[in-house]
Amino acid sequence: MKVIEILIFNRDLLKKLLEVGIRLEDAVYIDLYTDYVQLLNKGEKVSYIVAVLAEKYSVSERKVYTLVKHFKSDCSPFSV
Repeated sequence: MKVIEILIFNRDLLKKLLEVGIRLEDAVYIDLYTDYVQLLNKGEKVSYIVAVLAEKYSVSERKVYTLVKHFKSDCSPFSV
């Protein structure tokens, strides 16, 4: 299957995801955010969680903070 065929098949879903502020790369970090929530619920400190996840997922600590903020945010209300 060609890239264009997949894009055409999923066009409506992809447009809606973009409209509400979801980026395609967000899917790559679902496990990172899940780990963040689990560690937070265990009572770990945010700075410790961020350091551990940055190393585990080979991203910067700033990226972890940015992803957490993005995943916690509401979708754009005008599009939902």
